[in-house]
Amino acid sequence: MAKTSADLIPAPLSVEDTGDRTFVLAVDTALVAGPGTEGVAHWLRSTVGTALARPLPPGEPGAERAVRLRVDPALAPEGYRLTVADSVEIAGGSAAGVFWGAQTLRQLLGPDAFRRACADTGAARGIGWRVIEDAPRFGWRGMLLDVSRYFMPKEGVLRQLDLLAAHKLNVFHFHLTDDQGWRIEILRHPRLTEVGSWRARTKYGHRASELWDEKPHGGFYTQDDIREIVAYAAERHITVVPEIDLPGHSQAAISAYPELGNTDVVDTAALSVWDTWGVNPNILAPTEDVLRFYEGVLEEVLALFPSRFVHIGGDECPKDQWKESPTAQARIRELGLAGEDELQSWFIRHFDRWLADRGRRLIGWDEILEGGLAPGATVSSWRGYRGGVEAARAGHDVVMCPEQQVYLDHRQADGPDEPMPIGYVRTLEDVYRFEPVPPQLTPEEAAHVLGTQANVWTEVMQGQGRVDYQVFPRLAAFAEVAWSALPAPAERDFTAFAGRMETHYRRLDALGVGYRPPGGPLPWQKRPAPEKMKGGLGRPIDGSPPNV
Repeated sequence: MAKTSADLIPAPLSVEDTGDRTFVLAVDTALVAGPGTEGVAHWLRSTVGTALARPLPPGEPGAERAVRLRVDPALAPEGYRLTVADSVEIAGGSAAGVFWGAQTLRQLLGPDAFRRACADTGAARGIGWRVIEDAPRFGWRGMLLDVSRYFMPKEGVLRQLDLLAAHKLNVFHFHLTDDQGWRIEILRHPRLTEVGSWRARTKYGHRASELWDEKPHGGFYTQDDIREIVAYAAERHITVVPEIDLPGHSQAAISAYPELGNTDVVDTAALSVWDTWGVNPNILAPTEDVLRFYEGVLEEVLALFPSRFVHIGGDECPKDQWKESPTAQARIRELGLAGEDELQSWFIRHFDRWLADRGRRLIGWDEILEGGLAPGATVSSWRGYRGGVEAARAGHDVVMCPEQQVYLDHRQADGPDEPMPIGYVRTLEDVYRFEPVPPQLTPEEAAHVLGTQANVWTEVMQGQGRVDYQVFPRLAAFAEVAWSALPAPAERDFTAFAGRMETHYRRLDALGVGYRPPGGPLPWQKRPAPEKMKGGLGRPIDGSPPNV
């Protein structure tokens, strides 16, 4: 019986073949779960066991030819050691480490282990003897999903969590509010979803496009939906970081509660949920009533999300209304601020203190550096590396997610058949050569880089198939960057990675992922013919992205 290939993604620290013998996962193979690993055992039975028609019944500690799970505090918290011999043993520094080891075992068992049910009950399931030692490079290995521009139903979110777990990613950044839709139920403010979760129509393509989809679009997650999503993620050792965007990107909230906006300069009662894309001029008013409103929102958010980090956005906040608003100008004078940038900083600092008082940490986009950064804030560096470098040098923690490198809504090729094109061309190889830690940081400064995150903004992604196409296979390359101990970007062996991807594509096929094939889009993935797209503009940017 041939050994199953070890084309593992992300690549582990070390793989040692220990002989030419094979462990066979049989119908009667027992699963022995040590203390603290019961959740991993449940996951193995319900996923891998179901996929391979192996029930994995509970076994006694001394059972032979078993799969054994145990916590070994001597290992790194998310590290694991997978030993395949007469039995399989997965030891992890914590339950999370055991779980990542179980994901590796799933890959070793072949693509069929990624199915929902067994396609071949008689197939032999063998793994060659080996020892795999592994641990992640970064503690924050994340992906943002924007469900405000296009709502993704709960089942799609749960599926996305499974895909993150399969790639050993452990942070799900849930972008829940924006100008185009409010997606989380807030009991004390019901109009946020009654009004703010639906828009009458949607711009098709870039904001300069002449085309509209005239169908209303919307949806939201009830609080029970959120609890289910958070619990499902926790079972997979994924932290869900919620984002409630303020003081910009707030038109959906203002449409529901017009008093939140700058009523002294604009008729906020006439605003509706925004139906196009771009940077919106309608921002929150800097009043005590607005602070109390969002404190109430965040009280309910904290009750739903145990994440230590809460993202408050802070990006793309044009100050024109504040400049014209007597209320905003009076607040600037009252607080002794230098101007509108410091007024935004006042907003951010208020919620930094408010969250810290409740044992949480604020994280925001790198614009929160403008006007002075709140003392405990963490920065998501999206406009390039510069914001992250500045924050790290000032002693603040950073998550690196530069748009030029790891915005997966950016196009993958420049051919005319590619779907609605956005941004720079970022190929699978480009993502594989992304380096999260800027070389100009000292070791002490680099220690503030908590990790990295790929962002998926959905302005032109109307459904799951389009999200799949943009995210995969590039998320596999990103996952290896976030997890594995890779050499410098120019020295990385992309040819070897591409070879391992040949096996990984079969796993994605088994999972039903509509990824972009290496040869280009399939017929149903292609952009419609130009005559069908008159006025349906994208936003392609030519050339290589700047390294800023």
